[in-house]
Amino acid sequence: MARNKYPEVTVDKILDVSKRLFIEKGFDNTTIQDIVDELGGLTKGAIYHHFKSKEEIMKALGDKMFFDNNPFEAVKGRADLNGLQKIRMMLSLNRADAARNKLNIQAIPILENPRILAAAIEANRKVLTPLWFELIDEGTKDGSIQTEYAKELSEFLPFINFWLLPSIFPATAEELQQKNLFVMEMLSRMGLPLADEKDKPLQ
Repeated sequence: MARNKYPEVTVDKILDVSKRLFIEKGFDNTTIQDIVDELGGLTKGAIYHHFKSKEEIMKALGDKMFFDNNPFEAVKGRADLNGLQKIRMMLSLNRADAARNKLNIQAIPILENPRILAAAIEANRKVLTPLWFELIDEGTKDGSIQTEYAKELSEFLPFINFWLLPSIFPATAEELQQKNLFVMEMLSRMGLPLADEKDKPLQ
């Protein structure tokens, strides 16, 4: 097959096929050859030109799904919501993204790879911390959030999901529910009440 003059088209095609296969078959049960077989003429070489491994495909796919449907951006321009309401809506939109949540579950095993885990932590630090800070700062300015820890909370919040991953801290469903309650109460005491009586847990 001739070299694609538009590599971003090839990357998008690889990610789209991988997304479908990871959801249908599971990450562990999907091979690079499975992906090749669904790409209509692309070779393994074409895949490895863009991605060194299946784990890199998963990471790129997670990044793409986040930025294509960024819940922070979805609430950013909502003039009818205060800072706290934007955060609550952002969390609700994030929970409703079923495809990304299912892929996150599929991605759990690769977090045992220190290189992938380190990359995920670095991405959270660089990308999510500023987004969290922007909304928390907005809430402190409009009075909907009462905290002296805007910077600290914005650095802490992106890492909560790592603590909630059973692959890192094994937990039953009941224990995960208890963890969620703990996080909600702790954040509330820090001036960031993410839940009201209608809200669901963080995960």
